Amino acid sequence: MPLQAEYEADFVQALRQPDTPLPVGVRGHGSLPPVLRFGVYRNNVHVSLVEAVTRLYPVVQRLVGESFFHALARRFVGQVLPESPVLIDYGEAFPDFIDYFEPAARLPYLGDVAHIEWAWHRAYHAQDQTPLPPQALSRIPPEQVGHLHLGLHPSLRVLESPWPARSIWHTNRHDAQVKRIDLESGAEATLVCRPHMDVQVHRVPLGTATFVKALSAGCRLAQAVDQATQHPGFDLQASLERLVGSGGVTAFRF
Repeated sequence: MPLQAEYEADFVQALRQPDTPLPVGVRGHGSLPPVLRFGVYRNNVHVSLVEAVTRLYPVVQRLVGESFFHALARRFVGQVLPESPVLIDYGEAFPDFIDYFEPAARLPYLGDVAHIEWAWHRAYHAQDQTPLPPQALSRIPPEQVGHLHLGLHPSLRVLESPWPARSIWHTNRHDAQVKRIDLESGAEATLVCRPHMDVQVHRVPLGTATFVKALSAGCRLAQAVDQATQHPGFDLQASLERLVGSGGVTAFRF
């Protein structure tokens, strides 16, 4: 390993673990010993990252309480440091981290709620594109519709959960008095999009979610329909109306 890369690896390890020896070459100025100065720096890094995670996941914090959340966030920051210099890129791994955090096992839906919060965050910061008007697809001859490739908005995200994750997210995000959600009510799919200024978070049928995921993967419309029909009651017209009406389509081609 080149010397610079080795030094950087030692530096990151020392940031991650407080009991790690001070990286070789770290020096301080003034009366405060280098090990104490580095400890202050490490603490500032961790505090700023915990604050960043806290801003990203307000619903998760509301669900578990401030003390539990801060303990969870500190554990996450201690194991997962940023890989990008852009702070808005940090925190993507938090939902999966929750799934493996044993003290959170009593809330099996928590990671899926966190995935919705991350999707909201990414949609908010996504590139702007002008969505097609709702009537755009109505001009296409019916015999050609199945051959369409739809260009989806950069902010569009689709998530599925075996739990009513979107309902849990919605009441904890928007309601002063949190509604009781029946955990036995079944799976939910969520469509997240920001066509203009505001991020929209819609609950959609599971068939619609499969349909949109297939389109996102590059399938023609007819191929996406074939995949979505595995869900009984899939409604193509309603799914297209939801997708286009939410501003999720920006272009089409054959």
